Amino acid sequence: MTILQAIVLGIVQGLTEFIPVSSTAHLVFASRAVGLYAGVDKTLQAEQTTASIAVIQLGTLLAVLVYFARDIVNITRAFVGDHLALLSRRPDSNKTLSHDAWMGWLVIIGSLPVGVVGLLFKKQIEGTFTKNLWVIATMMIVVALLLALAEKVGKRNRGMDQLGVVDALAVGGAQVLALVPGSSRSGSTIMGGLFAGETREAAARFSFLLSIPAIAASGLLELKEALVKVPAGSYAALIVATVVSGIVGYVSIWFLLRYLRTHSTGVFIFYRLIVGGLILVALAAGYLSAAI
Repeated sequence: MTILQAIVLGIVQGLTEFIPVSSTAHLVFASRAVGLYAGVDKTLQAEQTTASIAVIQLGTLLAVLVYFARDIVNITRAFVGDHLALLSRRPDSNKTLSHDAWMGWLVIIGSLPVGVVGLLFKKQIEGTFTKNLWVIATMMIVVALLLALAEKVGKRNRGMDQLGVVDALAVGGAQVLALVPGSSRSGSTIMGGLFAGETREAAARFSFLLSIPAIAASGLLELKEALVKVPAGSYAALIVATVVSGIVGYVSIWFLLRYLRTHSTGVFIFYRLIVGGLILVALAAGYLSAAI
């Protein structure tokens, strides 16, 4: 990986990780466009690309940690403090958990589905199947249609202070879809939140909080393998890509939260349908090869 390739991939990752258009789909195309790890065995190329993408995602993890730093500190402090109070049987230990402490449990509950499924199908996720453009294009369209349905039927009348276990399971279950490329982690989780009756902004905020364990686990698990699979000369470029993705990712979070306060996800749905449709047409016509 060269520095130029790293900058391109970092920008693409930062722009698309939090915008519901599928970061993996765009990164697969970007990696093809810049010839990432070209000239090696296809299986190894897929594994190297997957490992690199997972590491670059750590930049967007940093972005969400910085953007939601106050929320994270409040949730962590309340979660630890409230549970210590309950365990110590202090006079106030009979009180229910605070909103911030409860939010900590919701993040934990919502993270379980993708963690379990991700570990069970780790080999398939890292293989060539998940870089197949037929899969990517199909999932871009499927999730676009599901997101459109969620926009239509979702009540959108519940904010962050009204979230419960049903929300955690709905959003966490939807996040499993993100293991299939083309789905979009943010698109799937926002869709799950809308189906559960959350406002668009609440769905996006909870989606971003839920992304922290998912991105951290994926990136850290792949980091060790990336150091083995990725050529040693690419380490510096990977750092550059990660930093770039973090900066661009922070701006993307800011933009999307402001945008969803007054707009629907319609523009992203339309974009996904168009891009997914064009990929399918190009594949059917033979202009693109399905494999990486």
